[in-house]
Amino acid sequence: MKIEFRLVTAFIAVVLISVALAEGARSRPLDENAALALLERTLKHDHVYEKRISLDCIAYGTEETTNAYFEFVLREIHNTKCGGDPETSPAIDRYRVYRRSGKIQQWEAAGDKWQPYRPPGN
Repeated sequence: MKIEFRLVTAFIAVVLISVALAEGARSRPLDENAALALLERTLKHDHVYEKRISLDCIAYGTEETTNAYFEFVLREIHNTKCGGDPETSPAIDRYRVYRRSGKIQQWEAAGDKWQPYRPPGN
């Protein structure tokens, strides 16, 4: 009986600590580097540009920073390796990464609006 009680107590403690750590992680907003890293991981994981352009030929830039989000622009790198006119760097896409939630939005140019990010095929 004592062993069962200790196991249950230990389990409850682990659950409570896990919840506290998760809450603490969510309560700290992302900084710019963490937001950009999240965006890069997401795009790579979802193979967003795999059929369009090598990730080595994409540059990320910060266009806007607010208390709520970071707005990033993805631009083509034009050089010997990637090709294209080195005097230009066309925008490919724009994304917002929200500091508190980590949610990502993508700019929809045709509709002139921000929409929730959806992986290709969804």
